[in-house]
Amino acid sequence: MPVDLINAHRDLWKYCRAQGLAGYDPYDGLNSRLFQATPFKNSRTARLAWIQFHKRSPFNFRSLVGVPRERNAKAIALFALAALADFRRQPSKENEIEARELLDDLIWMSLKGFKGACWGYNFDWQSRSFFLPRGTPTIVPTAFAARALCEAAEVISRDEYLPFARTICDFILNDLNRSEETNDEVCFSYSPLDRTRVFNASLLAGEVLATVGGRLGEPSLIDWAMKAALYVVRRQRADGSWAYGADSHQGWSDNFHTAYILTSLSRIGDAVSEPGAVATGSVSEPRAVATGSRVDFKNSLRRGYDVWSERFFLINGWPKYFPDHLYPADVHSAASAIVTLVELRGRIPNTMLLAEKIASWALENLRNPRGYFHHQSRRFYTARIPYMRWSEAWMMYALARLREAVEK
Repeated sequence: MPVDLINAHRDLWKYCRAQGLAGYDPYDGLNSRLFQATPFKNSRTARLAWIQFHKRSPFNFRSLVGVPRERNAKAIALFALAALADFRRQPSKENEIEARELLDDLIWMSLKGFKGACWGYNFDWQSRSFFLPRGTPTIVPTAFAARALCEAAEVISRDEYLPFARTICDFILNDLNRSEETNDEVCFSYSPLDRTRVFNASLLAGEVLATVGGRLGEPSLIDWAMKAALYVVRRQRADGSWAYGADSHQGWSDNFHTAYILTSLSRIGDAVSEPGAVATGSVSEPRAVATGSRVDFKNSLRRGYDVWSERFFLINGWPKYFPDHLYPADVHSAASAIVTLVELRGRIPNTMLLAEKIASWALENLRNPRGYFHHQSRRFYTARIPYMRWSEAWMMYALARLREAVEK
C-alpha cells in the first residue's frame, strides 16, 4: 500500500473532523438567506438557475449570500460506512467508538412522521421534474443509511442496528410511490412527493429490501427487491449501458449513477444468495420468477461493468463524468467508482487494478495539501471548493474501502 494513500486517508479524516463533518454542498444554494428573502424563491426557473449558479461557479459565494455550513445525513451515512470499513480492517476499540458515534448521529437525524426510518437532504432542491422542500425523505440518503446500519449489524451489534434498519423497509413499501408495470417488476419513486422512474434510485430501494430481507429471512422483502432489480435489468440498453431514468428527458448516462446501479445489483445478488435469504414456508410466484432470472442479473452486471469501465475512464484512471466528454473530472465519480470496484472484486477480474489507478489519479489531481479533495477538474480551471457530502464523505468512504481491501 503506497504511503501517500494511507496519509491521504488519515489527513482527510483529520480535515473532516476539524470541520465537525459539516460543510457546503453543490446543491445547497436555496439555503441562502438572501435568496429566501426574495420573491424568486417561488419561481421554479429562478430556483434552478440559483442552484446551478452556485454548483457551477469556481468561486464559493455561499457565505456572501447567507448559506450556512451544515451537516448532511447522507454525508454522515458515508462517514459511518468509512468508519465501519476502518473497524473491519483494524478492529480496535477506538475505531468501534468512532463508528458507533456516527451511527448514533445518523439514527438521531432520521426524519419523523413516516411509516419507517428515512432521511433527506438539509436543503430545498429543485430538479427539472419536481421540487423537494428541505427535510423531505428521499431514497438515496435513506439507502446509504440502511447500508451503514446493516453493515454495523454484521460487525458490531445485530440486535442494536438491524431492527432499526428493518423499519426502513416500511418507509420504502408504504411511503414511496411505485410503478408496477408488470407482475414481476416494480420501480420505486425518489421520494413520497414524486413519481419519477430513476433507475439507480429504485435499485437502491431494492438493495435495502434485499439486504434486510436476506439477513432476517423475510422472503416478501426479497420478492420486492427482485422485482426492482428485474425492472432495471430489463431496461438495460443493447450496448450494456443504462439511461438515468425511464422518461424521455432522462436519457443520458453518467459515471457515478452507473456505479450506483452496479453496486446495488451486486449487493442484491449477494443478499439473495445468503443462507438466511430463503426462509422456510411458502414461496410466492414473484420469487420463482426472480430466481429463474439470477443468471440474467449476472450477465447484466458484467455487460454494464464492461461498458462503464471502457467508456468512463482513461488508461491513467481519469474519471469522466459523461462517456463522450473528458471534462469535468469529478471527485464524486472517482470515489463512487473506487467503492464499486472494491465491491466487485472477486466477481469480475482486475477491478482492483482500476480502483488503484483511479485513487492514484485523484490523489495527484484533486487532493488539496490541507487534506480535503477538490470538487472537479475542468478544462480551464479546477473547482477547489470542498463539499462535505459530494467530495469529502465520498472520498473518505472510497479510501477506507480501498485500504480495507488491500491491507486485509
